Amino acid sequence: MTTAQHPLGSGFGAASTAEEVIKGIDLTGKVAIVTGGYSGIGLETARVLRTAGAEVVVPARDVERARTALKDVPGAEVEHLDLLDAASIDAFAEKFLASGRSLHLLVNSAGIMATPLARDARGYEGQFATNHLGHFQLTTRLWPALVAAEGARVVVLSSRGIRFAGVDFDDLHFEHRTYEPFLAYGQSKTANALFAVEVDRRGQAQGIRAFAVHPGLIVDTGLVKHLDPAALQAAGALDSEGRPVRDLERQMKTVQQGAATSVWCATSPQLDGLGGVYCENVDISPLVTPENEAVWAGGDGPGVLPRAVDPAAAARLWEVSERLTA
Repeated sequence: MTTAQHPLGSGFGAASTAEEVIKGIDLTGKVAIVTGGYSGIGLETARVLRTAGAEVVVPARDVERARTALKDVPGAEVEHLDLLDAASIDAFAEKFLASGRSLHLLVNSAGIMATPLARDARGYEGQFATNHLGHFQLTTRLWPALVAAEGARVVVLSSRGIRFAGVDFDDLHFEHRTYEPFLAYGQSKTANALFAVEVDRRGQAQGIRAFAVHPGLIVDTGLVKHLDPAALQAAGALDSEGRPVRDLERQMKTVQQGAATSVWCATSPQLDGLGGVYCENVDISPLVTPENEAVWAGGDGPGVLPRAVDPAAAARLWEVSERLTA
């Protein structure tokens, strides 16, 4: 497998913030959609893109909650969208396309993690349906607006959770195997990374480039609400007082640091002409070699598993996702 998974030496790092990486970049006249843009790193991403001059649209299942969260982001637009509801996704996309606007930046930041087993109305497993299929449907429905931008970027939030599982094409929805929350999460995050690979392959000739992002471990975003605080303390993510631990060597970051790689992938000229890669710590991640996989999986260093950037798996996932989302 050939890959562009080689760090650039961006000059940034784990300590860099979203404000630092966007410094000097003018997004006036650009339009951005940020899913999950009303909490955690999604909110910080939306805020920073807006301060750089972009028109920012935040899709939200709870519109009033989103408007309240975005009260300090003047001009941010909020529209209804439920990633588990196919009709809601279509309605959002149709409304945006009808506005006639081009879409320069699509940041698929929303997600859930390690939830109890739940299924959507179609019977699809909830984490895969939310984290991958909802964003797949949204991105493909918005494709004409991405093409119209004549230079668009799609950023897909993945995670180091790729280490937990690949994509099980024989049992995507845990109909035949025992459901394990982190196994399902890992599958969805590997799917996110693969989706970026195939978006980039299909979109490159039309000016669309795509990137997958591991933001780091940020425990004060709401993403960990289904996890036992005692387990987080045992893992060293919370201190004895229940406060988030910040440790850049372990990629335990602030929200501002966690949003940095998303913003960099969405806006940095350093990535011009590149795409289809997995990024972290504001740089392209190195590829984990088979002989180093066990060490990587047990540590905290940067890297992406080959299965998460495999073009054959990415193409297969796209075809399966098309069938699942009709």
